[in-house]
Amino acid sequence: MFDLTQNLVVLVLWVVFGVVKIWAFVDCVRAPAPAFPAVGRVSKILWLILTGVSLLTGLIPGLTLGIIGIAGLVASLIYLFDVRVRIREITS
Repeated sequence: MFDLTQNLVVLVLWVVFGVVKIWAFVDCVRAPAPAFPAVGRVSKILWLILTGVSLLTGLIPGLTLGIIGIAGLVASLIYLFDVRVRIREITS
């Protein structure tokens, strides 16, 4: 019973983390490149690399809850809740 619950929790976390990482990467691809320096953040290329690597690590279930997967999630969340918000402010 405990193994089933643990596997279900890991699966749910893998899906949720994956959705966040996909959302961050797709939004980064769609964002205009000149907006990144305009909001005082590093270039779009670096954010594409960070969110892309994050997405790749999220596709492998064994890495999702490891240190690399968590670091990728943090990078995606920073993009979504800091960079994306600022870009939306100047492009809206």
